[in-house]
Amino acid sequence: MHRDMIRKQFVYERDGLVMLLCLLMLAAMAARTDAIEHGKPVGEPYQPLGKRLVFTTWYFVRPGQLDWVDAEGKSVYASKAVKHGPFDAQFKLYDAPRGIRIIAQPARRVGPIISVEPPWENVSVSTVIHEDGKYRLWGGCQDSNGRAYKCYFESEDGRNWRRPSLGLVQIDGSRENNLLPLNIGTVFKDPNATPEERYKSVWHGDFDPKRFADYKHRRPWSVLATESDPGRVHSICAAISPDGIHWKELEDSISVEASDTQVVAHFDERLRKYVMYTRNYMIGPRADEFPNPVARRHQFLGRRSIGRSESSNFREFPLSEVIIEPGCDMSPTDTYYTNCYTAIPGSPDHHLLFPAVYHQDRDTTSIELRASYDGKIWHRVPGSPVLKTAEFGAWDGGCIFTCPNLVELPNGDWALPYTGYVYPHKYPRGAWKYDVGLAIWPKGRLVALEAAEAGELTTAAMVAPGTRLRINAVTERAGSILVEAANLEGTPIPERSFGDAVPLIGDLFWTPVTWKGQEDLGVKEGEPVELRLRLNKAKVYGLQFE
Repeated sequence: MHRDMIRKQFVYERDGLVMLLCLLMLAAMAARTDAIEHGKPVGEPYQPLGKRLVFTTWYFVRPGQLDWVDAEGKSVYASKAVKHGPFDAQFKLYDAPRGIRIIAQPARRVGPIISVEPPWENVSVSTVIHEDGKYRLWGGCQDSNGRAYKCYFESEDGRNWRRPSLGLVQIDGSRENNLLPLNIGTVFKDPNATPEERYKSVWHGDFDPKRFADYKHRRPWSVLATESDPGRVHSICAAISPDGIHWKELEDSISVEASDTQVVAHFDERLRKYVMYTRNYMIGPRADEFPNPVARRHQFLGRRSIGRSESSNFREFPLSEVIIEPGCDMSPTDTYYTNCYTAIPGSPDHHLLFPAVYHQDRDTTSIELRASYDGKIWHRVPGSPVLKTAEFGAWDGGCIFTCPNLVELPNGDWALPYTGYVYPHKYPRGAWKYDVGLAIWPKGRLVALEAAEAGELTTAAMVAPGTRLRINAVTERAGSILVEAANLEGTPIPERSFGDAVPLIGDLFWTPVTWKGQEDLGVKEGEPVELRLRLNKAKVYGLQFE
C-alpha cells in the first residue's frame, strides 16, 4: 500500500508538472500569437505586403526538419516502439539550409547634398519620402544669429535639391523661401487617413505644465517626463497635414514621456495600427522613500535605449516600452541615441532600424543595422556598423545621425539620409556646422544572403505577388545560382525544377529568372509558391516578383 501511495503521489506530481508546463507553453503561444496578430492563424503560406523579398532575417528561410530512418528508409522519428541500437537508424535532413549567412553591406557616403545659401549656414534632415516620382525632404536650418526654422526641399533624383517658395514664413521682409511655420519632426504618409490628415509628424516637445494636472487624471504618464528636467514636462507632440506643407499641431501631446531625440512613427499595414519608436532608457526603479537626486551624475545613469509603442488612435499612445538596449556585446559606455525606423523600399513588412550607436568614450557615433519581420522582435544584422563617423576634419567627422527613409534612387541605388556634424556631439556648439548627406548602397545591395562556397535554402511558402521573378545578385566567375519553384506541398512545379533552371552567373541586377525558355513561375498570382535556391560562390541581395 505504501508503494501504491508513493506511486500515486509521483503520478499526481508528474501530471501536475506536465499540466503546468502545458499551460506555460499555451500561454507563451498565445502571447506569441498576440505578438504576431491577435486572432489570426499563423504559418504557411505567408502573405507578403510588397513584391520584394530581401533576406534581412531568417524569417523567409525554412529551418528544415530532421528525421531518423531505418534500413528500409522508413521514418522511425522519436518512435517508442522501435528499439534500435546506437547505429541502426540513419540521420536525415530535408529542406534544411546550409552554407549560407546573412551579412550587411557597408554604405558609401555622399555629401553634402544641399548647398548652403545665405542666410542659412546649417541644414539638417529629419525625413525623406519618395512619392509620385518626386523626392521630398523635411529638415531644419539655422542662420549665423542662431535663428532656427523648419524647412522643406524637393528633388527629381534624390541628389540635387531645390528650395520651393512656400510663402508661409516672413523673414527679412520676404516670404520667398522654403520655411515652415511649425516645429515639426519626422514625417510619414498615412495610407489609412482621410485626405485632411494624410501626412503626420511626431517630435519631442513640451507639455504645458498648467494643463498637466488634468492630463494626469486622464492618461498615463512617465515620471521621467518631469523628473529628468525639473520644471519641465517632456512629451511627444504631433501634427497633421493634407499635403506635408500646411500643418496643424494636435492640442494634446500623444504621449507624456521623456524622448528627447528622434521620434519616428508609421502606420503598420499588417497590424492596422500606428507604431511609434522613441528614445527610452535602460534604467531601474528608485528605492522607495528616497527623493530624486538632481546632481548631473545621477541624470546619466540610464543608458539610452530604443522604445516602441502602438495605438489604434494616432492621438493617444500608451507609454513606450524598451525593445532594444545596449547589450553585453557592446562597450559599457555605448548607448543607442536615435532609432531611424524605416523599411525596405517597396516592402513595408521588411522593417529596419538604422540606430546611431553613441560611443561616449570617444564622443562619436556609428550606424548599425537591425531588422525585424514584425516590428517588435529585432535582430542585429551581422556586418554592422554599416556607416561610421568620418575622419576628423571632414564635414561629417564629428558625429552622424541617420533619418528615415531608405529610398530607391532612379538608377536603382538605395539611399538613406543623414546629418553629419563637423564637431563631436557634446563639443561646444557656438561654432557648430552640419550638413546633409546620403548613405548609399549601389544597386540596392544592402544585405547579402551569401554562400562563400556551395549553399542552398528553401523559402517559406508564400502567396505569389506576381507571376515572374527577378533576382538581384552577384556570383564569382566560377559561381552560379539555380532557382526552383515548388507548390505548397513542396513538389517542384512542372518545368520549373533545378533541372530546367537556366544558371545565373555574373552581376545580376534585377535579372529575370528563367527555366529553359519559360519566364514565368508556373503559378498564377495569388497562388502559393516556395522557392529553392542553390548558390555557389554567390551573394543574393533580393528577389522581386512581377
